[in-house]
Amino acid sequence: MTASTVEDTTRREASRRVGFSISAKQAWGLLFVAPYMAVFVLFVVFPVSYSFWLARDPQLYVELAKDPIFLRTAINTLVFLLVAINVKMVLALFLSGFFTHPRWWVKITAALFVLPWAVPSIPTILSIRFMLNPEWGVINQLIFKLTMDDGPNWLNDPTLAMALSMVVHIWKSLPFWTLILLAGRLAIPQEIYEAASVDGAGAWHRFRYITWPSISMLYVTCTLLSMLFTLGDFNSVYLLTGGGPADLTHVLATLGIRYLRLDQLNMAMASIVCAMPFVLPLVFFMMKRLSR
Repeated sequence: MTASTVEDTTRREASRRVGFSISAKQAWGLLFVAPYMAVFVLFVVFPVSYSFWLARDPQLYVELAKDPIFLRTAINTLVFLLVAINVKMVLALFLSGFFTHPRWWVKITAALFVLPWAVPSIPTILSIRFMLNPEWGVINQLIFKLTMDDGPNWLNDPTLAMALSMVVHIWKSLPFWTLILLAGRLAIPQEIYEAASVDGAGAWHRFRYITWPSISMLYVTCTLLSMLFTLGDFNSVYLLTGGGPADLTHVLATLGIRYLRLDQLNMAMASIVCAMPFVLPLVFFMMKRLSR
């Protein structure tokens, strides 16, 4: 009996006594995966579980329903999702077509167009907030010099402030989705467009019968992903308006800060849990579409 046979026999006997066996490769695999699992449990599983634990009391949701700010926040969130996502994705669809033109100035414009998405959110959005200051902001200063008018108080009107938050969100995230749809357009063989042009198809017919059928699934997938990202967008609203004036421009991503300022941690967690009815259907449809 060779040494390897004796070793295998000993290992099998030991595994029968212990109830399971593990190879050297599996042991090394567990050793390398363990730190990542520990980080995942520490920074994902524990915070999420603790949040649900704090928001477990049904009375919290009764109090949320009675809070007029929460109702206004839910409406703001729906309006934000419907308007910002549709405007953003339609603009991205048509801008992706513009950037397919092989002119040198289009390439320069594309490089400048990506900058809002590439630069950090905090300095850029705060700079926009300073520009909109009614007293010394550069926008009202220009309006005052050109029209002899003080200009509007941009962020003290709830409707105007909410609209500006959507504009900032669209401006910040539009380059990313434009690049995704641009990649989808570039994957379409140019021979199809050339054949359509020979047959007399115009720009609209080429878009309707070639481009849109080729990227429609990509467009829908990007729209679903954009809904998830927009629902969790904290910076566009909080850095620009802070939820004001009078807490009337909050969305679900920022409402928790209001309750934290009021020292109501349980209410803050409950307001975050209330976003689940928005998130879970999107995740379900997203995973169902990706599984295809």
